Parts: sequence; structure tokens; C-alpha cells
Amino acid sequence: MTKNLTAGSPVKLILGFAIPTMFGLLFQQLYNMVDAMIVGRLLGPGALAAVGATGSISFLIIGFCTGVCSGFAIPVARQMGAGEHGAMRRYVANAAYLSAAFALVMTAGTGFACRAILAAMDTPADIFADSYDYIFIIFMGIPATYLYNLLAGVLRSLGDSRTPVYFLALSSVLNIGLDLAFILWCGLGVAGAGLATVLSQAVSGLACLWTVHRRFPILHLSRAERRPDKKLCRDLCVMGVPMGLQFSVTAVGSIILQSAVNGLGSLYVAAQAAGAKLQNLLYCPLDALGAAMATYCGQNVGAAKLDRLGKGVGAAAAVGCAWSAAAFAAMMAFAPACAAWFIQPGEDTAPLIGLVSRFIRTLTAFFPPLALVVILRMSIQGMGYSILAILSGAMEMIARMAVSWLLVPAFGFSAVCFASPAAWVSADLFLIPACLVCIRRLYRRRERFQRQEAFRLRERTHVHSRARWYADPVQLHRHRDRRLNTPHPHRRIA
Repeated sequence: MTKNLTAGSPVKLILGFAIPTMFGLLFQQLYNMVDAMIVGRLLGPGALAAVGATGSISFLIIGFCTGVCSGFAIPVARQMGAGEHGAMRRYVANAAYLSAAFALVMTAGTGFACRAILAAMDTPADIFADSYDYIFIIFMGIPATYLYNLLAGVLRSLGDSRTPVYFLALSSVLNIGLDLAFILWCGLGVAGAGLATVLSQAVSGLACLWTVHRRFPILHLSRAERRPDKKLCRDLCVMGVPMGLQFSVTAVGSIILQSAVNGLGSLYVAAQAAGAKLQNLLYCPLDALGAAMATYCGQNVGAAKLDRLGKGVGAAAAVGCAWSAAAFAAMMAFAPACAAWFIQPGEDTAPLIGLVSRFIRTLTAFFPPLALVVILRMSIQGMGYSILAILSGAMEMIARMAVSWLLVPAFGFSAVCFASPAAWVSADLFLIPACLVCIRRLYRRRERFQRQEAFRLRERTHVHSRARWYADPVQLHRHRDRRLNTPHPHRRIA
């Protein structure tokens, strides 16, 4: 089932699209949360720290995969908004070819490099082996990540944000079962958690593929539509690669911050790991708003309904700020209880729970700037200016690097708590004016196109009128008689 986001109330459309997407993202976060909960409670804080130490590396690589697939979906949304279904299917086919190529190269490259990356990040020796086992398996599952994210992005571009949720729910339940089976029964430890995550992601991707084939005839490709097209691949890369790099550039700052946290010791690594899992869970509604705005802006730009862009951004920002206030209130009341999801309560773990509570409360206090970052960045990308996403990611990276190098050595874990808020505020200082500039550029481009079309229409009308006039012999003779009987204005009359 497809959905048109170019007509109707922006608030209702955005919420109707974002709510199913939010549940999908919640199920997706259950992958990592269940890993952390089962690992932390069954294998201990050391194993939890081993999984947490790989979080920034995973964000660097898996975030690039997610960003590329989101970028590939934007041309699909534009063609859907313009009603060009044939062009939309050709974009889908070429996006599949590019995703397969990226998956192959990235799987091979990360498999060889992950040990060196962990060593460069100064991963503590007591958790190095478990960290390597976990992240190596996650990297070997990159093809499954591409499969699900590409198909989910295509379905969302068509306006269907519900179908991917159903299979994420199924795979989340499967992930829980596989976690328990591999850790408790097979004794695979941290590696079992990574293997469960990869297998569950593969199931959700294959389920999406089956559904696209059976229930979406609009995506059935003809032989001609399956042909690789260099121009379409170039267009897809122009949209997808900057979005992937934006995630990766942001992740570079996170890696540097993670390195600074690693230097503080395993206790602080575990605290940040548990707090990051809670943050990702609370971040899901904001991420869903961002996904909705990418599709919303893409379809409306394709339909040339630019007056709806500002209304949509304002509505999404209001919803995002409301959720931010609710998340902060919830964490002020329940942060220790939420931290206990990942850590077995006891006298020896009380300091760790306190650190997690301080970390997540600080982050949620700055969720309004984070909401603006997500909404504005995805809106700009949906408008077609994905290069600006890299610049906003660079602003985040610079802020995290400054905190990591200048403040963490002096203020310890307190500075770690304020690293992400500083990055979000820095990104907003760039994104707010950038969004306004993008909307103005689209208006000017539409006005220029309208002037060109009006000029072409006048030329066609003029040529058509002259052709009809000269084809009429009566009119032609009258014109000749007038020329013979009318003196030339510069000719002297005797």
C-alpha cells in the first residue's frame, strides 16, 4: 500500500507516517538493547563493556550503510511524488546494484581492519577479545543490513511505513530467542549475541524482499527497467554517499570520544554503553520524525508543492520538542530503574547505576536541540541538498573532538556527559540557516523553471500563429497589398 504525502494536513500526514516508523525503530533498537541486557545480566559488567566499546565503530560502519540506503530512497520518493512510476522502478533496480557492490566491499574491508581499529581506540586489554568477537560478527552481517535498510527505505518512499515494522517485530522476538540459545545453551558468550543480531537482521530483510515481490506490483521490474544505468547510479550516489558520510563523519567524533572514555577505565565504558542504549531507545521517535520528513519533503519537492515544506518542518519540530520534554521527565523519575535493565542491582553495582543515571539525564535535557538536528537534517536531505548533511556532521565531529581532547582529561566522566549535547547545539547553528537557504533556493529554481516554460509556450504559440497565417492565401495577399500601398517610413515621396 502506497501513501501520498503531497495533499492533506502536514501534521496528520507526518504523524501517520512517523508512528509506524517509530515502532519499527523501537524493534530495531531491541536488537542492541536485548544484547546489552542479556550480556550485562548474564555475563557481567565486563562483557557489557566489551559490547559497549564497539558502539562507535558499529555506528561508523552500520551508520554509513543506513545513511546510504536512506539517500537511495530519496530519488524513489521524488519519482513517486511526480507520478513517474517507470523512473521510480529504474532507480530501485540501480539502488539494488549499488547496495550489493557496497556491501561486498565493506564486508571485506571491515573484516580485515576491525582488530586494528580496536587497538587504535585503546580498547582495554581485559575486554579486547570479546569486543573483537562481537564486532567482527556484526561486520560480517553488513549484507543483511543493506538488504533490510534498502527495502525498508523503498517502502517508506512509497508511503508505506508499516510493512517493515511487522517483520522487525518478528525478528526482534527471534533475536531474543537466539540470544538466550547461543549464550545460555551453546555457551558462545558475547559472540553469540552478535550472531543472534546478524541472523535476526537477515530474517527481517528476507521477509521484506518476499513482501515486495508478493504485495507490491508497482515495484515489479520489466526487463528494460532492470538494466544498469550510469546516470541513475550517479544520481543515487550523489544522494546516498553524502548521507552515509554524514553518519560516518559524526561517528569519527564518537570514536574519538569512545577512545577518551576507554582511557577512564572499564567502569566508565560500561556506564556509557548502558546510557547509550537508553539514549537510542528514547531517540527512536525523533529518528522516526526524521524519516517521515525525508519522505515528506522528497514527495512534495517532486510534486512542486514547496509551500508545504515550511509547514511540515514546523509541525515536526513542535512534535519533536514535545517528545523531548516527555523523555526528560521520564528519565528524571525512572533513570535508575532503567539502568537496572542492563546491570544486576547490588552494592557493588550501585556506582555504575549512578553513572548511567547521570549520563542519560544530561542527554535528555538537551533533546530539543537533538530533535532539531534530526528533523532539519533529514528535511534538507529530502529536498535534495545532501551535501549539507556532511557539513552538519562535521560540526558535530568537531564539537565531540574538542570535548574529548580538552575537557575529558580535566573533568572526566562529567565532560563525557556533555559531549553529545555540545555536538547537537553546534550542528543546529549550521542547520537552521541552511534549511531556510534550501527552501529559498527551491523557490527560485521553481520560478526560473516557470519563466522558462512560459517563454517556451509563447514561442510555440507565436510560431504556430505565423504558420497558420502564412498558410492562408487570403491573409498572405492582403499583407502583400498593404506592403505595396504603404510608403516606407524612411522613403521620400516625390
